[in-house]
Amino acid sequence: METKIKSNFLKIVIPAYRMRSQLFNNVLANINETDAKHRVNGRTNHILWMAGNLVNCRYWLGEALGLPYKDPHADLFSDAKALDENLNYPNLTALIGEWHKISPKLFDRLCNIIDDELLQPYAIGMETPFIEENYLNAIGMCLDREEYLFGQLGLMRRVLGYEAMKYDLDPSIKY
Repeated sequence: METKIKSNFLKIVIPAYRMRSQLFNNVLANINETDAKHRVNGRTNHILWMAGNLVNCRYWLGEALGLPYKDPHADLFSDAKALDENLNYPNLTALIGEWHKISPKLFDRLCNIIDDELLQPYAIGMETPFIEENYLNAIGMCLDREEYLFGQLGLMRRVLGYEAMKYDLDPSIKY
């Protein structure tokens, strides 16, 4: 069945969103908890932090678009909070669960938002002169952040000796 998307602006965005919804499981597949906490040369963010930031990004966007759901781990990730080795981060199982909890709700919201709503002002907080601060660009910036973190996770897989991320799709994930 074809997904109905009300916004012409988001017709190019929804496929990328859905692909990342799929690939989240793949990029974290078979990572053990020890490796998930590993920082290369003590300098990189670890996989738990990256995965948690991805989840937080979706919760942030959901809240921005009016969804009533809060990231249960916002205290660890919101407002661009840096990794803190003294904190206990949720495990991969918990983060995967949260990803699949918020993602279908956000997907539904993205499919049902209309162009006029997307063009309404929304303070992203970047204060970049060439980026108009509205809901459409908030979505774009969120997807950009996701892309960056997926690249980081893919690199960490290889650095830690795991095979490259697979692009296998799960037909049960419809969002």
